[in-house]
Amino acid sequence: MPDKRRSLAEVIATVPDGSRLALGGNTLHRAPAAAVHELIRQRKRGLELVKTAGAYDVDLLCGVGAAAVVTAGFVGYETVLGLAPMYRRAVEQGTVEAREHACYTIIAGLRAASQGVPFMPLNGLQGSDLVALRGFASVRDPYSGDDVVVVPAIVPDVALIHVQEADVDGNARIWGSEFEDTLMARAARRVIVTAERIVDRAALAAEPKRTSIPGFLVEAVVEAPEGAWPTSCAGLYEYDAAVLEQLLTVSDDPEALRAFVDERILGAVPAR
Repeated sequence: MPDKRRSLAEVIATVPDGSRLALGGNTLHRAPAAAVHELIRQRKRGLELVKTAGAYDVDLLCGVGAAAVVTAGFVGYETVLGLAPMYRRAVEQGTVEAREHACYTIIAGLRAASQGVPFMPLNGLQGSDLVALRGFASVRDPYSGDDVVVVPAIVPDVALIHVQEADVDGNARIWGSEFEDTLMARAARRVIVTAERIVDRAALAAEPKRTSIPGFLVEAVVEAPEGAWPTSCAGLYEYDAAVLEQLLTVSDDPEALRAFVDERILGAVPAR
């Protein structure tokens, strides 16, 4: 099997403007931050971001003008730091389209894509304005005769997923909660994995049941230590509250935000 290791700049260069990107992790935890930073470094534009619950990754891509559409159930920094100001401002100003979902309708759309079907039936939306807002259709259950809401497939062009360990074949191991990452890997047309460390093939082969994402789904793997920073990575480091607070402090000042991006993202990331 060929070695799938690539540089981060090399793989992100293959992501066209206007791509639909599924971002792994959840809120402040195990976001594919190194990949997000490289998207910013390469000045990608017109991106659609897909995530059940985003925070730093979605907010920052909206703040720098990389995102055009956000398809998500929630965007915010949990109760720790509150809502996502750059995302909110971009939606209010009309530079980003918010395609509002419930987290579970995102999951349903990804499940449909992963199974190669055009939609996924979903219960529990009765009485919600979300059905009309998103234009979700209904189909007749041939067994009971009842109408069932169906969510259209969400097929990401690329899934960007950060993991703790991977081998050169792209087999990837996630410690702790997998969130929707394994589902994204099955739903997306392409999968790019960044890993805290590349380990020997034998390490993953010795415990195959612990492999979260099989290598045959993965196009490229990048060794990216602290690749989730400033969000957390289970078993290795917590989210960097000081940096996140700094970002939110400058988020409403274009010049200060530009300086933050230049110093902390486009330049070398200082040691934590």
